[in-house]
Amino acid sequence: MKSKKILFIIVLFTCITSSIYACDICGCGLGNYYIGLVPQFNKKFIGLRYQYHTFHTQLASDKSQYSNDYFQSVELWSGINIGKRWQVLVFVPYSFNRQVSDDGIKTSHGLGDVAAIANYSLLETSSLNKNNKMVFQQLWVGGGIKLPTGRADIDPNADDLVALANSQLGSGSTDFMLNAAYSLHVDKIGVSTNLTYKINTANKDSYRFGNRLSSNSFVSYSIKAKAVVLTPNAGILYEKMAVNQLKGAKVDQTGGYGASGAVGLEISAGKTSIGFNVQAPIAQNFSDGQTKSKLGGMMHVTLAL
Repeated sequence: MKSKKILFIIVLFTCITSSIYACDICGCGLGNYYIGLVPQFNKKFIGLRYQYHTFHTQLASDKSQYSNDYFQSVELWSGINIGKRWQVLVFVPYSFNRQVSDDGIKTSHGLGDVAAIANYSLLETSSLNKNNKMVFQQLWVGGGIKLPTGRADIDPNADDLVALANSQLGSGSTDFMLNAAYSLHVDKIGVSTNLTYKINTANKDSYRFGNRLSSNSFVSYSIKAKAVVLTPNAGILYEKMAVNQLKGAKVDQTGGYGASGAVGLEISAGKTSIGFNVQAPIAQNFSDGQTKSKLGGMMHVTLAL
């Protein structure tokens, strides 16, 4: 038990003290909710996740205008199963933004936008295949809501409107999400896929971030070593963002898509699980190619209750 507590403290300290970066033009980081591999639990879980994303922007029309931007968040996340069919997931992020540009350095930190998702189990089966291997399938579908709990103060008349909007801790709007999650396990091999579509509304400043499609799929392999289960995994993450709008008019230099490859590891011992992954871009087009996504990643410590 003492070793678990020490490991928890080490990982938590690493999460909080790591540095990261945010996007001056495209709005790549704001309002994103990564689900990924949800820990196995019977009733409920609670944990901390650290996420980071890095971006570099350079204007095609003026190379002297640039921005090296960093988004990071420490997020309390929790889940509870209600009966055999319902599941609720809650995300409470605390965000740190840092922008290093030709105009200087801008930083902000504080509570982000809180979100909750309710899923319904459409499918859950287990059986033995012809090789006497256990086959387990599960399909969740549902929806959720994102609340405007993060600070958002956007001046519609600002010359740097896009950069200003992207540097906020929240979007200032109440948004809605549709979600589907499918998992298949054949003995030690697992495949997990998540699909989320986020429908954004306009905030009090009449600024509306574009709707966002997010998906990821991971393949994993479980290795049991005494009381510890190691699960290396690899996957693909894809995201497509529509252009932002101001009073119904399209905002230039917003929207785009990106695909990243990820490799990671989950470590489970009893009711405690620790995991991380590193994400690297493989294809992207943000702000007509002026913004480039760099390395990103995730780390978590989770307790099943």
